[in-house]
Amino acid sequence: MPIRNRFAETLPQITEWRRDFHAHPELGFDCHRTARIVAEKLREFGCDVVEEGIGVTGVVGLIHGRKTISGRVIGLRADMDALPIPEATGLPYASIHHGLMHACGHDGHTAMLLGAAQYLAETRNFDGTVAVIFQPAEEGGAGAKVMCEAGLMERFGIAEVYAMHNRPGHPLGEFNIRPGAFYAACDEFHITIEGRGGHAAKPHMTFDPVLSTSHMILALQSVASRSADPVENIVLSVCGVQSDSEAFNVIPQRVELRGTIRTHDAALRELAADRLRAIATQTAQSFGAVAEVDFMEGYPVMVNHPDQTAIARDVALEVSGQCLHAGYNMGGEDFAYMLEERPGAYIVLGAGEGPGLHHPQYDFNDEIIPYGCSWFVGIAERRLPL
Repeated sequence: MPIRNRFAETLPQITEWRRDFHAHPELGFDCHRTARIVAEKLREFGCDVVEEGIGVTGVVGLIHGRKTISGRVIGLRADMDALPIPEATGLPYASIHHGLMHACGHDGHTAMLLGAAQYLAETRNFDGTVAVIFQPAEEGGAGAKVMCEAGLMERFGIAEVYAMHNRPGHPLGEFNIRPGAFYAACDEFHITIEGRGGHAAKPHMTFDPVLSTSHMILALQSVASRSADPVENIVLSVCGVQSDSEAFNVIPQRVELRGTIRTHDAALRELAADRLRAIATQTAQSFGAVAEVDFMEGYPVMVNHPDQTAIARDVALEVSGQCLHAGYNMGGEDFAYMLEERPGAYIVLGAGEGPGLHHPQYDFNDEIIPYGCSWFVGIAERRLPL
């Protein structure tokens, strides 16, 4: 089952859909235009059921096979939302909304799943039902969780669920996947350091929160270097520092830190949170300040199920002949919530050279559309054989 010839024929059409989505990016759950177009196209394709408004703006289409004796339902998921990044591509189909762009390729994921849905609705070479799932708010909004809480899996009887993401910087058409933990748990922290401000010329009369914060940032690096087993995967990044004063001659009263912790292990995730709190509070105390730590759990570890991973790899090999064992990824992915609900797998597809994800000059490579569509179709037909 190499790339389906049909997708060479429909590539210009699918590309046109993709570029329209690219020009009209929408954030979070505010994917109303995208969801409306998706639902309209699914109805045009002849999907047997199309339901909107699942998880705010999520859309699900059901396509019944030539036979439905098996009674099985396989879910295929694509994300629809964009990012709050000003686009710098200069493309003719660049974002018309200043400050918003499809910088992660969700426009391409949506278009590829639409292409696969069109093909499956035409051919129906399977026994059972395919549920095509179009999800909002992957970028930090936990749209997958909201759709699951809305009864996605139970409502449509989904037995397994699969998803894909493009990956710039890897050879075009090369798939990568791994069983077990794949993408990291993605947590955030916010620390407020309260000292005693004063005149910069009289630091001895203050409890300087800037000095305390400086030591704290360095000490927090010991969580990865000294608290965690060196063979474990952990990233702790302080990503922002802000005080309540902009004057050059004032020691501020308050400084705030924000950052993220990424892990692949539940015990290490808990350890990192505990060490973060201890280091922050005790470092601040040693300088006469007080630290308040707010630790916010984000997406859980995304865990691929072994049997479904093997199936996803086999289909990828049939499509392109290239599927490598992936390394761990420290990024977060809310498909984790769907994989907690049902067995399934998540695969990445090489998009060739170009700016990376979340870059203002990134653009989805339309050349990979036939690979992605073929993989989605291959999963459906492999898991629902006639």
